[in-house]
Amino acid sequence: MSVAVTDAAAAPGVIPAVVPRPRGRYRWLVCFLLFSAVALSYVDRQVLGVLKPLLQDRYGWTEVGYGTIVFWFQAAYASGYLVFGRLVDRIGARAGYALAVGIWTIAHMAHAAAGSVASFAIVRIPLALGESGAFPASLAAVAEWFPQRERALAIGLTNAGANVGAVLTPLIVPAVTLAWGWRAAFLVTGLFTVVWLAAWLALYRRPREVARLSPGELAYIEADPVPPPVRLSWRRVLGARETWAYILGRFVIDPIWWTFLFWLPDFFAKRYGLDLKGFGPPLVLVYILADMGSVLGGWGSSRLLARGVGLNRARKTAFLVCALVVAPVALAMDTGSLWGAALLIGLACAGHQGFSVNLYALPSDLFPRWAAGSVIGLGGAAGGIGSMAMAQAAGWILQTTGSYRPIFLAAASAYFVALALIHWMTPGYAPARLTR
Repeated sequence: MSVAVTDAAAAPGVIPAVVPRPRGRYRWLVCFLLFSAVALSYVDRQVLGVLKPLLQDRYGWTEVGYGTIVFWFQAAYASGYLVFGRLVDRIGARAGYALAVGIWTIAHMAHAAAGSVASFAIVRIPLALGESGAFPASLAAVAEWFPQRERALAIGLTNAGANVGAVLTPLIVPAVTLAWGWRAAFLVTGLFTVVWLAAWLALYRRPREVARLSPGELAYIEADPVPPPVRLSWRRVLGARETWAYILGRFVIDPIWWTFLFWLPDFFAKRYGLDLKGFGPPLVLVYILADMGSVLGGWGSSRLLARGVGLNRARKTAFLVCALVVAPVALAMDTGSLWGAALLIGLACAGHQGFSVNLYALPSDLFPRWAAGSVIGLGGAAGGIGSMAMAQAAGWILQTTGSYRPIFLAAASAYFVALALIHWMTPGYAPARLTR
């Protein structure tokens, strides 16, 4: 089978190459490495959320105090995205990811020495700085190893690691905590990331540097026309409407995901009386559904592209379907059934992941590879800023009203707002013209 492989950011008039689909699969080994890293990053960032009810009782944290811990994580995450987005453009995916993982692993294991709100807030800052480099480096690696027609699927599979990590955390952390105490939970999970870093440094190279890569697979990967790199100022990047499509989309949807990630254990504990041993199963259901949404969201738009549907229609159809899947979460607070609430929240997380997979593809869809990292960094910073505001708002709402209803109502509408903003900024979903 042959496919026409195009690069949306290529210069006008470039005829896409028709390259046979290769038998080689090294690019999927790269995808597995990226998937594993994302899974581990979510394990490391979610350990605190799983332990929140226990630590809140032991150390007397208020909801606002916990919101403050999340706030500083998001502040550092937003700042780190700006740094790593630009840095990855310069030093490449291999070095960028290794640096990010090294920073976050040290910080994650340092949580074992914390206890108070202030000390946890301090160690969350370098954790967030390191983890902020994961997605810019991951997306850069996907752009380096996958042609456009496979890119959303590769991003979807990679992003599915987030949900696998979120599933594993409530299974691993309670067992480790009950056996050796909560501090061991940070040390044991940190060791997994050390192993991954060794594998990354041993296996990851640019396609032309991998001796095992077949000529056919290399030709398939490199079939997209690549314009020559141009050094751009922030002013030029920010001057493109396509940049703002990504920035505004991330600003609106990221806070919803982070709120689910950091507060769901608390929601199940308070609404249904679950403890450390009890809220694992509903969380597993939520994140298994999220995992399915991540893969299906990337597969769906890639399938439409393979059938000849235009890029604009394919991506925005996926956005709309995912927004519709999220909407029923507005009813989550009103169901008296634990599993009914878990199902509604799981569908919302599935919709979020499908939406985000296609949104993550926007920089590589509409920008040259040498500029995508900067756009990703700006979008990640915007998502972090929105999440900072949401963390403070969620803490205040829960301490004042004791109800998650306003949070679920915001989640139900956020994805329609994001789609409207994306369409407003880039109605034709056409390549950005940065050099004018």
